[in-house]
Amino acid sequence: MTKTISELLDAAAEHAVPVVRGIADDRLSDPTPCVEYDVRSLTDHLIQVVINFQKLAAKQDSDFSSEPHYMQGDWRGRFADETAALVAAWAAPGAEEGTTGSMGFPARTVANMALGDLTVHAWDLARATGQEFTPDPAVVDEIGPALAEMAPMARQGGVFGEPVEVGDDASAFDRVLALTGRDPHWQPKRPE
Repeated sequence: MTKTISELLDAAAEHAVPVVRGIADDRLSDPTPCVEYDVRSLTDHLIQVVINFQKLAAKQDSDFSSEPHYMQGDWRGRFADETAALVAAWAAPGAEEGTTGSMGFPARTVANMALGDLTVHAWDLARATGQEFTPDPAVVDEIGPALAEMAPMARQGGVFGEPVEVGDDASAFDRVLALTGRDPHWQPKRPE
């Protein structure tokens, strides 16, 4: 049975929230697999993403262009609260129906963008801060084909990097990471 997007987002949040809660303050300036972001700026970006995708679930305008400033106070708790609100927003009647966003994409496509960001950026943050991360298999099954369909446009828009080659024995999630331009074996550089 196909899970609703809110069920999938809830499963993704169950794996992402502990990663964000596990980020130590002394790791905030560490590099991440997203070369343009350190841990602080990627976490800030992820909170912004979660808030904007709540608006998109309600068919409201969102703004991804402004610089986020959420990394103050209890930002770990805020991330948990905002992911819960994201799940609730996509569980609302009609959230998965019709189109949403300035480009008029089908709502399920937009929700898969949120699901992909939540999952892939949780991996980015876990990898950057030395934490374990294993996504929910149902989430990977959903985002694999969805992100593959979006990949050409995402690359053209600079959202995905060029795909990374992985072996035939790569896991489904490693294939998703590679599709987005990430090396599934990325490790932070060790000080010499």
